[in-house]
Amino acid sequence: MREFIVEADGGSRGNPGPAGYGSVVIDAATGETLMEAAEYIGVATNNVAEYKGLVAGLKAAHRLDPAASVHVRMDSKLVVEQMSGRWKIKHPDMRPLAAEAARVFPADQVTYEWIPRERNKHADRLANEAMDAGKRGVAWSPSASTAELDARAARSAAAAAGPPEPSGPPGDAAAGAARARAALAGAGPSAGADGVLGAGVTAVTGEVTGGAGDVTAVAGEVTGGAGEAMASAESADRRAASSAVRTPPVGWAAPADLGAPATFVLLRHGETPLTPEKRFSGSGGTDPSLSAVGREQAERAAAAFAARGTIQAIVSSPLKRCQETARTVAARLGLDVHLEEGLRETDFGAWEGLTFGEVRERHPEELNAWLASPKTAPPGGESFAAVSRRVAAARDRLTSAYAGRTVLLVTHVTPIKTLVRLALGAPPESLFRMELAAASVSAVAYYADGNASVRLLNDTSHLR
Repeated sequence: MREFIVEADGGSRGNPGPAGYGSVVIDAATGETLMEAAEYIGVATNNVAEYKGLVAGLKAAHRLDPAASVHVRMDSKLVVEQMSGRWKIKHPDMRPLAAEAARVFPADQVTYEWIPRERNKHADRLANEAMDAGKRGVAWSPSASTAELDARAARSAAAAAGPPEPSGPPGDAAAGAARARAALAGAGPSAGADGVLGAGVTAVTGEVTGGAGDVTAVAGEVTGGAGEAMASAESADRRAASSAVRTPPVGWAAPADLGAPATFVLLRHGETPLTPEKRFSGSGGTDPSLSAVGREQAERAAAAFAARGTIQAIVSSPLKRCQETARTVAARLGLDVHLEEGLRETDFGAWEGLTFGEVRERHPEELNAWLASPKTAPPGGESFAAVSRRVAAARDRLTSAYAGRTVLLVTHVTPIKTLVRLALGAPPESLFRMELAAASVSAVAYYADGNASVRLLNDTSHLR
């Protein structure tokens, strides 16, 4: 049985006052964020907002796997004690919410734990983002959220200060989650790519990019869990993937006489209507246009690139959402857009347009096989091994054509992750250990001797 951790919080600026909630679903085995939810709910009390956050988190977990066991962690003593059955629910506004929460899962599948506020940073940040969005008169958008990044930074700082006192059930999954997230966060924020956007925020945040046997989404438009599933990929797959990587002949820096590298500034396209729903959206038939949010993201990216003034050419995937993003930037910079077929997204075949949960319901055996090996393709679709070959060939064409220049490549989750993976010489399962938000920026520099330098990953500072 899978185990989820649900962290939830709510707040009210006035109590009662403008209120919002936030909740996050975490895979207890890997520590990876599977789903986030946040909403501005108008005028309400803190307690009502906290209950609404609990309901949203439980419903999100149920959508992922209704048979899972769920461990709820909240800093609201009231909600935890009432839902555990130790305190009576007297307030009329909370009774229906508590009843709604109790109906989501059978009682024997859910446990509750009180945690201090400082250990509930992720959900707290989501709630505040929702309230901030409500104040601006807009809906909270997952693509603009920095809650995961902020929470990782806080956990990394806490980890550096020493491990917390143990709490929760034996073999506390939350402790494993914190360790996994801290490991994914790395040493902290990136310094930013030279001549790209400036000081970059990165430290790999997390959407579904995939996950071990279970994730919220996977390498296309979807994003989420860091998985274990691909860890079993055959050594032959690893050797094949390694052959596409240019092995650097030197360790720290390329010799000075190699000249300027070809620098690929990698821009993921803006949000589409499918992005917030975390649906597979590749190149196999679902070719949505940008949403209003996505068009605004493209404009913000264009303004950031114009301010830096370093982009010398623009190359785009042929899919509509990338072309729209690329042309928005091109109009601002006065450049043409060149199309590269090798930059298109993975073809997810029969899974196009479905959520990860829907795929698991309808194609469980095929999904397990796909997660276990990069050589396995979705029914009627394309394997990650095939994508890797295609992207590596496009990389070679482009580095030759744009040697010494800074080029904006507007593309998708899988091609960007693949370029980063190949540059690092990382195994195929690393695709499931990176996150790329909509309209995020990454950067890789390629030197004449084959050295590759990853300079930036998942920078969204231009969207804030």
